[in-house]
Amino acid sequence: MHWYVDFKDPVADPDSVPTLFEWCGGLTALTRMTRIFYEKHVPEDPLLAPLFASMAPDHPQRVARWLGEVFGGPKLYSEQHGGYTRMISQHLGKALTEDMRARWVELICRSAQEAGLPSDPEFHAAFRSYIEWGSRLALENSQSGAQPPPNMPMPRWWWACDATPGSRVSAVEGQDEKEEEALELPAEDEPLGFEPHIKPLFRERDRKSMKFVFDLWSFEDVSAHAGEILERLEDGSMPCDRAWPPQRVAVFRRWVNAGTPATASTSGG
Repeated sequence: MHWYVDFKDPVADPDSVPTLFEWCGGLTALTRMTRIFYEKHVPEDPLLAPLFASMAPDHPQRVARWLGEVFGGPKLYSEQHGGYTRMISQHLGKALTEDMRARWVELICRSAQEAGLPSDPEFHAAFRSYIEWGSRLALENSQSGAQPPPNMPMPRWWWACDATPGSRVSAVEGQDEKEEEALELPAEDEPLGFEPHIKPLFRERDRKSMKFVFDLWSFEDVSAHAGEILERLEDGSMPCDRAWPPQRVAVFRRWVNAGTPATASTSGG
């Protein structure tokens, strides 16, 4: 729907540091991760399934709200589910083992990757550090005779050692620009085809950002939406980070005017 309502990302304040909640994609991304974890990985795992596979249907949403609040988001878990005291009560008497804890960490991190949470080292370090810390507390509190201190505040997690986004000089920064500079455009009289001439115009990041609508590396998808794409390329609203140079827009326009041919030898799509 973002495409059709002409949604544009707000311009970020370069002096502000996003919370982990903001950086990871908010509650939607965390819920996507917890659903993958509880609906896909837990039921198949012999260590975790006996304890976690029969949780309430809304358990993934509850865990996502917990993580969201810990990572600096809205206080949904505290307001709707009882906060830290409630979370501690869920582990009392469960007699978790170190093997179970380690598997939980492994699978939640795998779920984060599969859910498309950020893969940059700064976020991964902060995310993993909380998962390790929190899972160890859960292990301790689950043991026989454990007496967790009452009325503790909700944990608040931040970037590890202030390793925030943008604080590190990337070894591959500018790679997209280098690839674009190396892109050889077809001659003006050269017959156009999708695979050799149109698909290379779109970067992998362009494809990922539009995947929720259609696939920019798919001939069927691009030819079906060619008019809309051309309109966006011409007005500079696509790609979202910067407009194409006129020469690249001209190649796409010429392909559309030629009938969006799949290959250079055909006359139409």
